[in-house]
Amino acid sequence: MKLSVVMTTYNSPEWLEKVLWGYSVQSHQDFEMIIGDDGSSEETQNVIDRIRSETDMLIKHVWQEDKGFRKCRILNKAILEVESDYVVFTDGDCIPRKDFLEVHARQAEPGRYLSGGYHKLPMSTSQAITKDDITDGRCFDLKWLKAHGLKSSHKNSKLTATPMKAKLFNALTPTACNFKGSNGSAWLKDILAVNGFDERMPWGGLDREFGVRLVNSGVKPKHVRYNAIVIHLDHKRGYKDPALVAANKALRVHSEKQRVIRTTHGIEQIQVTIDDR
Repeated sequence: MKLSVVMTTYNSPEWLEKVLWGYSVQSHQDFEMIIGDDGSSEETQNVIDRIRSETDMLIKHVWQEDKGFRKCRILNKAILEVESDYVVFTDGDCIPRKDFLEVHARQAEPGRYLSGGYHKLPMSTSQAITKDDITDGRCFDLKWLKAHGLKSSHKNSKLTATPMKAKLFNALTPTACNFKGSNGSAWLKDILAVNGFDERMPWGGLDREFGVRLVNSGVKPKHVRYNAIVIHLDHKRGYKDPALVAANKALRVHSEKQRVIRTTHGIEQIQVTIDDR
């Protein structure tokens, strides 16, 4: 099964490089990588070019001018470059475990989307991770992570769950099965049916609103929280704005209550906007 991995990035070349090394050693190798770049500098382009030349990965770089936080627009532009039937979404600060894509490919079902999560690391641990730690899988070993700054937590069970326990935990978790842009997947035909991401939404809940419309269209959610594993590298969130989060929530609630399926501010609108190519 061929996959298309859509990830976003913005001026975080060091973190992006670590993430790409994670994809270079995936057990499921039949995939293309599409990096949606929300206006990064040339340094990001250089990292992508170097990793592309050092690996066998097919990497597409979709760039747009920096006009503020426009994640939904770059996501929709990246989706237009997809050349497979199934899309895995993630972020440029989430390193995948070697079986990450294998899990998404194996768990994919018609009429479903998959919802995972991420394991957040402190900055000291994020900085300590090297290319060899990623390619050898050490950065997913709980003992190694604790030795490099990760604190004890019940959430660490994500990293140690066996396939049997992961199946049980996914079935029993009380966490809502909302769509996660850092770790989620869906069929391209279902993504296009809801017209992709709503470009009126800046930071805060844009992926969840997208998932609401998928559900409204008849797509059912499915957990992969305990078997599709990514570790999240720490970073500042200078773009975080409570007012914008509140506005996004209001839009999501509207989509829920009104059973909205297609946004009128999505992929279709990009296709007819010639001057923003």
